[in-house]
Amino acid sequence: MSGNQWILVLQESPWLLNGTAVLLGLILGSFLNVVILRLPRMMEAGWKRDCAELSGTLEPTPDESEPPLSLSSPASTCPACGHRIRAYENIPILSYLLLRGRCSACRTPISVRYPIVEGFTAIMTLVVVMQFGLSWQMPAALLLTWALIALALIDYDTQLLPDSLTLPLLWLGLVLSLFGLFTDSQTSIIGAVAGYLSLWTVFQLFRLITGKEGMGYGDFKLLALFGAWLGWPYLPQIILLSAVTGAVLGVILIATGRHQSGKPLPFGPYLAAAGWISLVWGEQINDAYLRISGLA
Repeated sequence: MSGNQWILVLQESPWLLNGTAVLLGLILGSFLNVVILRLPRMMEAGWKRDCAELSGTLEPTPDESEPPLSLSSPASTCPACGHRIRAYENIPILSYLLLRGRCSACRTPISVRYPIVEGFTAIMTLVVVMQFGLSWQMPAALLLTWALIALALIDYDTQLLPDSLTLPLLWLGLVLSLFGLFTDSQTSIIGAVAGYLSLWTVFQLFRLITGKEGMGYGDFKLLALFGAWLGWPYLPQIILLSAVTGAVLGVILIATGRHQSGKPLPFGPYLAAAGWISLVWGEQINDAYLRISGLA
């Protein structure tokens, strides 16, 4: 079956399109678990190598025969016993249920976050496919969605927003604006600049008043990314949604003991959630606001 024929089949069979979206989301969710776990470690290893080169020293490695860590190697293993995860033990969600959430070798519990990420990715993939349909916007929105899941969880775990994800996506948003996929080029460029400078200004004012840094530079780049993809008119919506989301979830995390009071909360996950909401439903949110305010 050719590519055009497959597209026609998907157009005529919404259930098949949605099922394909869920399956694709599950597979990508499994891969995102690897990205979330390994990318910060790869960044740390890179920093150590850079520091060693600058200082003129060589850091000894535990085992020179071990290949350097990457997203594809070495193969995934149990962190407790080193058991190599076999293919049938790595089926999204299903393997976790069959193994009853434990390593098949040593019976050490497996974090429930792995199937949660897989299931959540599948749901978000389905939402994007249903919202954009078989359009050029759909693959772009899916790519951004999957990257935002990785960015949000990496920031939650490490308070890092890797440039290796944010900067290529920022540039991609600017390139897509040349084709008017989500917005035009002028609105995109202004959005990227305004997104970065708005949080940078807040950062500088907060540091001037309190002597502390309220957020990281990765947050500036993430908002610039959304400005490039969606255009500057969506920035107030994203900032407001991220502030509300951060306040509500922050209180819940502290109240449930998942986060210590006084410890800084990463802003990236809330910014990513707000940007994704604006990507999918931003136009409807703006229209609803204009109707309620009587401006429409």
